[in-house]
Amino acid sequence: MFMLSININSYFFSDNVILCVVRSVFSGGQQATHKAHDYNKYHTMDEISAWMSQIERENPDVVSSIIYGHTYEKRSITLLKIGINSTTPKKAVWIDCGIHAREWIAPAFCQYFVKEILGSYKTDSKMNLLLKNLDFFITPVLNMDGYIYSWKDNTTRLWRKSRSPGTADCECFGTDLNRNFYANWGMVGISRNCCSEIYNGKTALSEPEAVAVTDFLGAHQNAIVCYLTIHSYGQLILVPYGHPNISAPNYNELMEVGLAAAKAIKAVHGKDYRVGSSPDVLYPNSGSSRDFARLIGIPYSFTFELRDKGEYSFLLPEDQIQPTCQEAYQGAMSIINYVHDKTFTSSAITLTAVLWPTLMGLWISSINGF
Repeated sequence: MFMLSININSYFFSDNVILCVVRSVFSGGQQATHKAHDYNKYHTMDEISAWMSQIERENPDVVSSIIYGHTYEKRSITLLKIGINSTTPKKAVWIDCGIHAREWIAPAFCQYFVKEILGSYKTDSKMNLLLKNLDFFITPVLNMDGYIYSWKDNTTRLWRKSRSPGTADCECFGTDLNRNFYANWGMVGISRNCCSEIYNGKTALSEPEAVAVTDFLGAHQNAIVCYLTIHSYGQLILVPYGHPNISAPNYNELMEVGLAAAKAIKAVHGKDYRVGSSPDVLYPNSGSSRDFARLIGIPYSFTFELRDKGEYSFLLPEDQIQPTCQEAYQGAMSIINYVHDKTFTSSAITLTAVLWPTLMGLWISSINGF
């Protein structure tokens, strides 16, 4: 979530609340395990990386990994590519989680999403069709440096940004990666103070993580038809753009799709999600990955802000991981199914429109031949 505060003390969490939650997570997270992956726990970066390798190893026919960049601290930014192999070019869906380090529920969702689609495509005919027609590019943790730092101890748990150094005259670290993309960069909802949590970087794309996403999207922009970036908190579905004076050309359709997703979410556990552009339901911002995706022509681009509405905020208890992921999964699938059906129904109609005159001409010629 795009929080404006820059001081950890402004979050109205008592030291006891933070310490209690962090202790409960860290007490189980420091011991490496080779048991079945627990999707109801928060996991360290090492555990998530091991899980990614396991997922690829256990599903070689449909899962592969792609390193598409490196963080400031030289870690490999890796996504899972999930899809049934095809001899023809496919369309794709992008999902990234963990662009903001402290939003631990986001990587938990990406793990859950992967589990669900891999566990259902062999028995669910619609999911099988999705994997035949679409590739899923899923990055469980984009801001790896920041995420690892947020696990360091209770003093770093609420870290948000990357871990790159600030300007020469500033001793603070980190850039808000979701203010660093080349999409109305630096216009609204940012800070030029490198100690701020919404510091947008020295320049657009000053951060290697933003460059990695930009380059990958650019290389696949004709294939990617849906872009989902997962955040917390607030229970929101945000559509482009973050600037209050700019609207997406398909804004009305995006709102309809988003509202349908919110309805699907509510049907699971009764949670309400608001839908709208960031200026309408949150606050203005610029330089986001969501806006960049729409700007380069990816038609369906959304930000999910998962649970909750402020009771626990970034410290969402582990007993809420499962219900949060269950409802968000239904919301995401509502969008993905819509995009898939429209894309491939439209393609079928176009193909029919092209072939029909030719077929009619051949039929008439054959009649005349008699």
